[in-house]
Amino acid sequence: MRHLLNTLFVLSPEAYIALENENVVIHKEDVIAGRFPLHTLEQIAYFGYKGASPALMGACAKREIGLSFFTPNGKFLARVCGITHGNVLLRKKQYRIADDEEASCLIARNFVVGKILNARSVIERAKRDHPMSLDLEKIKVVSRELFNAANYAICCKDLNILRGIEGEAAREYFSILNDLILQNKTEFYFDGRVKRPPLDKFNAMLSFVYTLLTHDCASALEGVGLDSYVGFMHRDRPGRSSLALDLMEELRNIYADRFVLTLINNRVITGKNFIQQESGAVLLTEAGRKSILTEWQNRKQDVITHPFLGEKIAWGLVPHVQALLLSRFLRDDLDGYPAFLWK
Repeated sequence: MRHLLNTLFVLSPEAYIALENENVVIHKEDVIAGRFPLHTLEQIAYFGYKGASPALMGACAKREIGLSFFTPNGKFLARVCGITHGNVLLRKKQYRIADDEEASCLIARNFVVGKILNARSVIERAKRDHPMSLDLEKIKVVSRELFNAANYAICCKDLNILRGIEGEAAREYFSILNDLILQNKTEFYFDGRVKRPPLDKFNAMLSFVYTLLTHDCASALEGVGLDSYVGFMHRDRPGRSSLALDLMEELRNIYADRFVLTLINNRVITGKNFIQQESGAVLLTEAGRKSILTEWQNRKQDVITHPFLGEKIAWGLVPHVQALLLSRFLRDDLDGYPAFLWK
């Protein structure tokens, strides 16, 4: 079990990060704005322009500290990787399965079933927690459709059909998502997923949080020796972490969507945390990103019981545990990949 160490978020666009005596030093306008020992860090996420020193990048790669670069608006740019560790036989097995669509589907359907059932759990939890604020009959209909979709997916043997099932289930889930926004409805609403660019505040938050979750999943997969760029459901595309996207499917609703809803419903994030460009794109302000990142780190420290292992772990370790279970399945140590099913 890996310890959940700290993630250092560098948010100032003008900051430059460097290595000094085994410390990450943050330089801002010729002033040292912060100093953090390398051994206390698991990841560094840098949102800025000036970048990092080659010495720091080399030290992070050597110590397997994830160092990722984002634009100030949260778009992922690059991640520093060192020598590839892990069993070469594991990656060869991964590549063989990825080249076989039928074999890929047998794994991908577990990701999809996990995603659909977790989406159902999100709306069922909302129904229990806020029965007076929601259309219970509408939720009942969507919940039934999601349950049926999960049953279809678990028997599916064709990737294209599986994607169709996942797409229909996503539409059903998104049809109810706006109802789960209980506060500040004039500022926050959800009419559908809009990505590039997001055109409303809710989608802007989803895009930012999905980027963080993708990075966490990619780091977890690389940490157990898998290639995060070669997926089973998401096919190969240059520059895309396809397996990380596969892994995060089962975590989107319970890990990211509920997190965004909580920030809105608890009024942690408000309309003042966004700016709208002339093109119509809606972006988070620096203060908004900082608030989300602070709450993201806090959420990762929450302790839950893993449904398959039956052990108490921090939320932030869930991607690492799921990556480990996937690697064990590929090594034939498990009969199947157990999706993370939240209750």
